[in-house]
This record gives sequence, structure tokens and C-alpha cells, in this order.
Amino acid sequence: MEILWFLLIGLAAGWLAGRIMKAGGYGLMGDLVVGVIGALLGGFLFRLAGLAATGLLGSLVTATVGAIVLIALLRVVKRA
Repeated sequence: MEILWFLLIGLAAGWLAGRIMKAGGYGLMGDLVVGVIGALLGGFLFRLAGLAATGLLGSLVTATVGAIVLIALLRVVKRA
């Protein structure tokens, strides 16, 4: 059941990050991939900063921040 929640939060985070960054959307699977990778990246970055997010909202914020960073990194790599 935790995997299902992780995927749902990843999907929501990928969608939110796409809207915030005006990425044009990646489709259902693309948003899911961006959100899940963003969740892992966000968790890593939050731990480095000494922050901890708990609960559903905290997980969503962490994943969304990670997805935004991921989209920004993808844009930099794409331009290079």
C-alpha cells in the first residue's frame, strides 16, 4: 500500500511541478516518472539541508520541490 501512495504522490508532484515550471506537461507516465524521481531527489536534498517533512502534505511538498529541481536540471542539460 505504501508503494501505491508513493506513486500517487509522485504523480501529483510531477503534475504540480510541470504546471509551476510551465513545462507543457509530460503526459501521465512522464509526470509519474518526473514525480517519483523528484521525490527521491527532494528527499535527498531535504536531508542535506537538515529538513524533515512528515505526513501527506510534507511528502507532496518534498516531491514537488525535487521534481522542480529535476525539471530545471533537465532544461540546463538540454540547452548544453
